Formats: sequence, structure tokens, C-alpha cells
Amino acid sequence: MNNFPPRIYLASRSPRRRELLTQMGVHFDVLLLRETAGRCDVDETPMENELPHDYVARVALAKADIGWQRACQRGLVRHPVLGADTTVTLDNEILGKPGSVDRAIDMLGKLSGRTHQVMTSVALAYIDQIHQLTSVSEVTFKHMSADEIRQYAASNEALDKAGAYAIQGRGAMFIRHLSGSYSGVMGLPIFETAELLNRYNPSTA
Repeated sequence: MNNFPPRIYLASRSPRRRELLTQMGVHFDVLLLRETAGRCDVDETPMENELPHDYVARVALAKADIGWQRACQRGLVRHPVLGADTTVTLDNEILGKPGSVDRAIDMLGKLSGRTHQVMTSVALAYIDQIHQLTSVSEVTFKHMSADEIRQYAASNEALDKAGAYAIQGRGAMFIRHLSGSYSGVMGLPIFETAELLNRYNPSTA
């Protein structure tokens, strides 16, 4: 039996994370953080020489911590806040969301025929406690033709995903091998998330 909190806030707009929490039987409300230019609650720009593992942990912790602050400022019922962040990394280069077709083509070209890492960090904040865990998976792409890359990069699926692909969508056609967490590559590792939620103990906060 799990010891999950009765309810949490999810500090993410991701429909995939909502889907995975629902799969876990977690009761949650979405807590929106500001993401517009000039008014962004969490700066997701990598720091100079920041390693991918440190980067993804830092961003997830910031989302949970700032989410907790926003919940308190808004006078919401106090529930733990879950933050998460996913990054794709190849040769220690952080491949975030491409945002443009040209950038997606560049990313997919780098991933073609190579094995890369997908890191998803989850963090849970409640009062003065905050805990964090990171899932690391290895994904191997097949060799992709230039036409395959261009067609996929032009799809809506590629532009707002770390590494320019979605494992739960058409991007799965390029994956030759996965070692690690499928849900982690999707954006919320179920095992690590359950571990965090089971640590919740309001009596020690």
C-alpha cells in the first residue's frame, strides 16, 4: 500500500505528467507558474558549465519550491507541490525544447544513430521540506534519413519536447532501444515519483 498525500499540486502544464499521475492514482490540482517572457517564475536557462544532471535537478527543485511559495501567496489549501523537469543530453550537451523547425532538425541529426540520455528530475515541496530524485534512461535512435528528420521536425510533436521528440508519439518509430524508465522519458518517472510521495509525512513538517 502507498502512503501518498491525500492531494498534491502539480507545478506543470504537461498533459503527459497529468496522465501519469492519474495512472498512479494520485489526486492533484494543476498549479500554473508564470512562463511568459520577462515574468517567468523559473529560469530554465542552463548555467555556464552546468552538467545536465545538476541542471535538471536544479530546475525541478526550483519549480517545486516556487510552486509552494505561489500556493501560499494565493491562499490555497496547503498541499505538497510536485515539480518536474526533463532534459535530453548527448555528450554532456543539454538538448532542451527546440522551439523551431531548424533547431529540431539539428537536434534530431545529432541523435540519429546514437545513444543519448534522458534525465527527468522530480521534487516535492511541503512547508520547510523538499525532496528530489532523478531518473536517468538511455535511448538509442536508429539512423534516420534526412527526409525522416525533416518531416518529423516539421510536426507539432517535435517543437515543444526536450530533444525534439516524444516517445509516446510518432517519435517512438525512431527508438531502437530503451534502457531505463519509459515514463521517465515521457516526463514523469513513476517509480521515483512514488518514492517521493511515499516520503510525505505531514507530522514531521
